[in-house]
Amino acid sequence: MAARKKLAEALAGVALFVLAGAVARAAGPPTQPQAPSPTAAPAAATAPGAGVPSAEQPARLASYTLAARLDTATHRISATGTITWRNASRVPAHELYLHLYLNAFKNQRSLYLRSPFDEGRSGAHAQDWGYVDVERLVARELGTDLWPTRVPGTPDDPNDETDVRLPLPRAVEPGATLTLDLGFSAKLPVIVERTGYYGDFHLVAQWFPKIARLDEDGTWAHFRFHPQAEFYADFGDYDVTLDVPAEAVVGATGRLVETRRAGARRIERYRAGPVHDFAWVAWPDFRERRARIGAVDVRLLYPPDGEKSADIELGAVTRGLTHFSRLYGDYPYSTLTVVHPPDAAAAAGGMEYPTLITTGGPWYTPWLGARALESVTLHELLHQWFYGIVATDETRFPFLDEGVTTYAELSALDAYYGSGSAFHGLGYDVQATALARVFAAKRGEDVAVASPAAEFPGFRSLAALVYSRTGTALETIARVYGRSKLERALGRYAREQRFAHPGPEALFGAVRAELGEQAARALELALVRRGRVDFVVRELQTARERTPAGVFDEKTGRTTVPAADPATGGHFRGRVVVFRHGDIELPVEVELVDTGGRRTRFHWDGQGTHHVVDWRGDAPLAFATVDPEHRVLLDDDLMNNGSSLEPMPALRTLERALYFAQLGLGFFAP
Repeated sequence: MAARKKLAEALAGVALFVLAGAVARAAGPPTQPQAPSPTAAPAAATAPGAGVPSAEQPARLASYTLAARLDTATHRISATGTITWRNASRVPAHELYLHLYLNAFKNQRSLYLRSPFDEGRSGAHAQDWGYVDVERLVARELGTDLWPTRVPGTPDDPNDETDVRLPLPRAVEPGATLTLDLGFSAKLPVIVERTGYYGDFHLVAQWFPKIARLDEDGTWAHFRFHPQAEFYADFGDYDVTLDVPAEAVVGATGRLVETRRAGARRIERYRAGPVHDFAWVAWPDFRERRARIGAVDVRLLYPPDGEKSADIELGAVTRGLTHFSRLYGDYPYSTLTVVHPPDAAAAAGGMEYPTLITTGGPWYTPWLGARALESVTLHELLHQWFYGIVATDETRFPFLDEGVTTYAELSALDAYYGSGSAFHGLGYDVQATALARVFAAKRGEDVAVASPAAEFPGFRSLAALVYSRTGTALETIARVYGRSKLERALGRYAREQRFAHPGPEALFGAVRAELGEQAARALELALVRRGRVDFVVRELQTARERTPAGVFDEKTGRTTVPAADPATGGHFRGRVVVFRHGDIELPVEVELVDTGGRRTRFHWDGQGTHHVVDWRGDAPLAFATVDPEHRVLLDDDLMNNGSSLEPMPALRTLERALYFAQLGLGFFAP
């Protein structure tokens, strides 16, 4: 299965570049991409979010002090520590819920692994099982060890062990604090996606018992670890001491505040906050680069053969930190660690944790022409805002995390690299937003984009909808209503909801405030209600303008005007009917072209089911197209956006190229 998958991906890549090249050549010479600059950022008319102050720092509701020792021979971590948790809800807490994410890899009865099919992002299954064993969990204020009284198994799923319920002998009142002393050990699996080891490389993530988030109304946001979902937790301060082999190079969430040798071991202590997770890597073969970007100390860890990749990734981070801080509010931490895993541990790439991201790609990636390294680096960096800082519930609303991030990534790539933002080489250009549109086009009505992660039938569906369709919907709003307006809306959203754990209504409210009700409604229809739109040009007609013939009663008497010779006369008239299928109303332009090449545009506000355009010109009408600048990327079918009365070879070539590109890409798309 893996070999067939890789072959299919390779063929898809070849088909994509060839077909996209046909489109570009039919349309004329491609626009040359902008020359990359390490510090350049796309220009904006105004600073997005101007006048919208960023929220203050959040309350620390779940803080962790941990001391962990890594045994690289057995891939085990032994740890002790303290969790300080405060009940910030309005009701007494009679129980706790604890996430034990690592138990997803304990056996094939877990929700994560029970399916025989490739349901996760990488399609990999666990090897050399991973799990976490809690040895004690003593509540100081209650004077008891809570672990022996836990309810075995995940609620409503006794075969899963990733979500544990702990009844309390006495309620924790609103505003009260509970201090939990714990001891535990964790066994890492061979890397599946978000955690694990390969040889002497270790990505240690989701490794400690983690208290679920208690919402203000007293509802616990607890859940099984699903292969398509990610994480959700309260903010807190982390103080983590790591005991590793002396030769290991370590990267971790937060800032290194202490390091010392202890024989053949090294002790490193990290502090971070306010954050809602802590992850770290250890590998003796890492190479290292450091940079100071604004007020942020950036550390890049990469394999020995990754110098060229490191150049690209450091350039992307340099651009991104400056640009995204301006758009979405200042990056609030003093450090950022960027990890490029070794090729053998590729499944560890493309992941985000607070102040730590992983990238990835083999050493030859920079020579392929694809912007893969730039894309993954910018995407994971953006997650520092649309995951780390805004902190939405990724299990319930993954589109607020992955989808908004995808739009911001695509927008930055297109601004930086122009028509070659996804691929540039061999005479071909592929634009990132166009590629995302293709992936999203075939699945727009499958599942509502705003669905919880577990409701998608598989990761291909989630990828096409949550990632690509959200990005395409937001890109459509940007093109139709103005990119600077949408950037202001996202800037407002990111600043107002900083550390706030918002839901979808916050995003739509920001769009409504900056772009108006019609834009907000269109976005909500596209993301929440499986809305669709398809503009269709029909009934294209043209004729010579005629002097009215017939019998007319005038003041001077009755006269008869004979019909004029249809081959002679002055101006020409044209009539075009444009239909809108679907329920998303978006304003569009309708462009008419006469046989002399003269172009005339008419505006339609998108209201109603159809719009009639009456035209008058000096030559016969030849061609009509709706949305000529292709602003509505959500348009289901591009092949019905134009209609021709006259043979126009260049236009017909372009239409055919678009058709076959859509057909081929639709076949290969996820």
